[in-house]
This record gives sequence, structure tokens and C-alpha cells, in this order.
Amino acid sequence: MSSNRSPNNLKPPALSQGLAGWFLPDATPRNAYIELDAMLAGLNTSLNVDTHASNVYSCAATDRLYPLDNNSADKGMVSIIGHPQWKSSHLATIAMQANHSAALAVAYREDSNNFLNQLGGSFAFMIIDTVNNAVLAGVDRLGHFPLYYAQPQESQTKNGLVFGSSANTVLAHSGVERKIRPQGVYDFIYFHMVPSPVSIYQGLAKLPAGHYLKYSGGKLDLHNYWQPHFSESSEKSFRAMAKELRPQLKSAVGRAVTDYSTTGAFLSGGLDSSSVTGMLSELSEHQARAYSIGFAAEGYDEMAYARISAKKFGVKLNEYYVTPDDVVNALPDIATSYDEPFGNSSALPAYFCAKLAADDGIKCLLAGDGGDEIFAGNERYAKQGIFEAYHTVPAAIRQHFIEPLTQALPSQINLATKAKSYIDQANVPLPDRLQSYNFLNRHRPEEIFASDFLAQISTASPSSLLQQVYHRPTDTSTLNRMLYLDWQFTLADNDLRKVSHMCAVAGVDVTFPMLDDKLVEFACQIPGSWKIKGKNLRHFYKKALHNWLPDETINKKKQGFGLPFGVWMQSHHPLQELAYDNLLKLKTRQWLNPAFIDKLIDLHRNGHAAYYGELIWVLTVLELWLDARFDAS
Repeated sequence: MSSNRSPNNLKPPALSQGLAGWFLPDATPRNAYIELDAMLAGLNTSLNVDTHASNVYSCAATDRLYPLDNNSADKGMVSIIGHPQWKSSHLATIAMQANHSAALAVAYREDSNNFLNQLGGSFAFMIIDTVNNAVLAGVDRLGHFPLYYAQPQESQTKNGLVFGSSANTVLAHSGVERKIRPQGVYDFIYFHMVPSPVSIYQGLAKLPAGHYLKYSGGKLDLHNYWQPHFSESSEKSFRAMAKELRPQLKSAVGRAVTDYSTTGAFLSGGLDSSSVTGMLSELSEHQARAYSIGFAAEGYDEMAYARISAKKFGVKLNEYYVTPDDVVNALPDIATSYDEPFGNSSALPAYFCAKLAADDGIKCLLAGDGGDEIFAGNERYAKQGIFEAYHTVPAAIRQHFIEPLTQALPSQINLATKAKSYIDQANVPLPDRLQSYNFLNRHRPEEIFASDFLAQISTASPSSLLQQVYHRPTDTSTLNRMLYLDWQFTLADNDLRKVSHMCAVAGVDVTFPMLDDKLVEFACQIPGSWKIKGKNLRHFYKKALHNWLPDETINKKKQGFGLPFGVWMQSHHPLQELAYDNLLKLKTRQWLNPAFIDKLIDLHRNGHAAYYGELIWVLTVLELWLDARFDAS
């Protein structure tokens, strides 16, 4: 298809489910309604919203609110959004006969300390318990829904809590200040998003996946209520577990669909999107529909693989080719639509794909995100295994023989250079080694940032955060630690935010069958030696689906919806103008060294266009986002 599709002032998310509320003991009824109305505007949803306001607390939800004590709102209120699943049959019955919020109220009343053991699926919840002077709020195991919170700084409301499904919702409360946090800017440039548990705003935080907060008596505590249990051995044979995979996948897709006639699938042509699309086709009574994005740029277009999968499963494929002009037209609106700056460039093709589906009458899309992170499909997993092998050599031999000998070899010898590089990287401990090619590790902070800015931040903060998450699982392998690390940073804070938000902006809902609880539990039981064999990523997955997925899909190299921004920007003048104008504005903020921005442009023009084009994208998005919310001073 030819491309001339412009968002034309993207509409606010119409299907974003959300929660909002506050618990402030000294608030007044008049203030309660004023504050709640402001927060509802920040929630930015066109869905019907259930609300309650009192002199102690107020709350709102796009799903039902339910009194904590039967029909009395005086003792508190609960609500849960998303697609929760109940493990207890009697709670599932309550959810079916009444609603999920009613089931949550019963679960909390029955066991206020362990009620989350009964809860699965994708969700965010709140419980306001005025009897015990407490608030609990949390998100599901993999963080499908964001949840922000803050403690107001005004003296008269210092013993309170404000929370909501978006940063704008919480910031709309008069007790929360809208002020940029310098560390958040640094973290954004490092991660290309602002990772949990912090945010871009001073005093505002967000819950990591698998966490809940408890506010009681003026004290706020975070709790990690769920950890995966990885197995490195199996009582079942490889073949027996391989036979279980297809039924597991089919059940996961089935649980993700409520109406097959208005459900479609993202289809990049990779393993996960092809698997989800294939199962959707098998379950649908009518021909299933899939949606794919292409790029007229060498090395980026995967439409041929999407067509192969669509033909294999008899799916109607709808195609759209994104162009450089699409980027110019859409980027300002997409960049400013996010709550916090978000630098994943594949958000833009995700939007166009979701818009294509919405225009075709689709109400819900199935996304394949998560398969690489639960079945070990990212190249870095195998690569780190090669580096980790170095540490199986006794330390004395490494330190007193191998490393001195390698250092003594002439640098003119190519093999010596590679050996030195290998040893240098191997000696960097995980998870820091995963960031070897990060821009902020390839260039000194003093080269990139102004000294006054560096004085306000900790350059070690991103590494510290990565280490905390990496070491959180106990008694597990290096591979499983990397998987878990990606569940937080690659999925919860990145891919799920990208896809969910872009679908909401386009006007469709989205679910993630590959992240189904039961499928994740199944994947955790697969030994790591089965998931990766040598350099063969997703070995178990590919073997299990051999003769079902197309051979071309199984053997293809992973790409996804990556945007060729850096390549296009080399020759497309409107893209250059958009980027350069925003980089010039960013200079005036005096956070980055102006000389580095000039050097970055030169490195893109005369060096590695794709690599440095990504950094230009990240900085352009940052400035667009800042310019929409703050003065450039």
C-alpha cells in the first residue's frame, strides 16, 4: 500500500482502563470533588467511570467500585481493572455473578495478608480500608497496567497517598508538584524509557511488575508478592513437554479472546506473532485477520515472512508500509501522547498497525510480545553464555597465565585484539555486561552531559537498579536471571507500554497471550539447557512447533517492527529538519554539552547511521515531550 496516513492530532486513548484515588484524612468534602474531577481529567478516558468521594478518601475506576464492607462505603472501597483470573472457584463465581471488584472485596475480607495468592491474569487494583487506616494498590505479575503514586508534600496533607493509572492522573491532584527529576532524564537516555520504580517527575513513583504498595499510618511500604519458580531439570522428557506446548499456546490464545469476530492479530512474521496468529486461525469459526507493517528499507522489511505465515494458516493479511513522511507527521503527536518520555522507535509502526486494524473494524488485537523473554529468544542470552564460559576456567589460570599472555601479544595481530576484547567483556560482571553497547557506556558522561547536570544525578543509578532486579530471583541460573531482568525492563516498562498505549491511541484493545499465567508457568518448568542449545535460541520452542510453523519462520532472524529511522534520516530532509530542530532546542536546556550534540550529528552522518540514529531519535522524543509540557528554559 502507498502511504499518506497522518494521525492529524492523535485522539486521547479511548480504551485505556484506569484507576484513580487518594486517601487524605484531613481533606474536606468540597475539596474531594474538586480533586477527583481534576484527576478524572488526567485519567483521560472516554469509558464510563464509577466514582466515590468522601471527606477521607475519593476514588474512581473504569470498572466497578465495590464497598469493602458489603453495601457500606464508610469502611472503604475496592476496584480492579484489566482481565483478572481467580484461582478459587467461589471467587470466580462471585466475579461471574457480580463483578471482579466484588470478588476482590471478598478475597481481602477472607485473608487480607494473602489475598493476592488467589489472583492471576492482567490487572491493577486498589483497596481503601478506612477501618485499618490503610490503602493497598498493586499490579499483576508482569505489569500489564501501570500504577503511579505520590505522597503529597503540602503540610496539611503530608500523611496521605495519591495514586492513579497514569502520571497525569496523580499530577492533577493539587498536592502533587509537577517538576522534572534530573535523574529521570539521565535514566531515560540510558534505558530509552524511565524504568520502575521511579519516574521522570520529582516525588512521583510507579510500581514494578509483581509488586503492591501498602500505605498505613503514614508509612509506605512496597512488597514484591510474586517471584517465578524456574526449574533446571524435568521429570518429563523433552518430547513429552514439547507435545504440551501447542495445547498450552492454544489455551492461552483462547483465554485472551472474548469475541472472535472483532479480534485480530499483529503479525510481524516472527515466531511469536505467527504462533498467536496460527492459534487464532484454528480457534476462529471464520477467517482470522492479521495486520502487518512493512518498510521500504533494506534489512528492515519482514513483510515476506508475514505473508508466508498468513498463507500457512489461511489468514487474511492486511498490510501497511510506513514511510519517512509518516514519521514526520506522526512523531510529534506520538511522542507527546505518552505520560513519560518514551524512546522505543517501534512505537510508531505499532501505532500504524493498530490504526490499520481499527479502520478494519477490529476491537481487540492479540500481540505476540513476551515469547523471547520466556522461551529465551534474544541473542544476548546465548552471547552471555559464551562470556560466562570464561569463568569456568580456574581464576589462578586466568589471572596468572591467560590474561598476561594475551596482554603481551602485539595488537597488530587480529586474533590478539579479539581475545583481549573477549576477556575484557567477560570480566565485566552481569548484568552490567549486557549494557556494553549502551550509548552512556560508549561515551563518557562528561562528554555528553553538562557538569551542572551531572552534579544532580548518579551515573551509577541505572546499574544499581539493574543489579537489584537481576539478583532478586534466588537459586536460579544466569539464563533465568536474564529472563527475569527482561520481564521488568524489556516487557513491563517497555514493550507492554509501547503496544498497549499505541493500541489505546489507535482505538483498539490489546491482549498478550504469550504472557498468559499458565503459559509462563509452563515455560518456567523448561530447563535452560532445552531453551538454548549452543547458539540455537528457543531450541525447545522451535522443535516443539516444527511442522506446524513454517520452516521460514522457524529459521528466520529476529527483527520485529524496528523502524529504519537512522537510515531514512540520512537522505530524507524533512526527517533531518524535525530532528535537528529539536536537538537545537535541547541545547538550550543546558543539560547536554552542545559540542556532543554536534558530534552526534556528525557520527550519524559519517559513522554508524543506525546506531547513532537511535540516539538522535531518543533525544528528539525527549525534546518533543518536554516542549509539550515545560518551557524550554
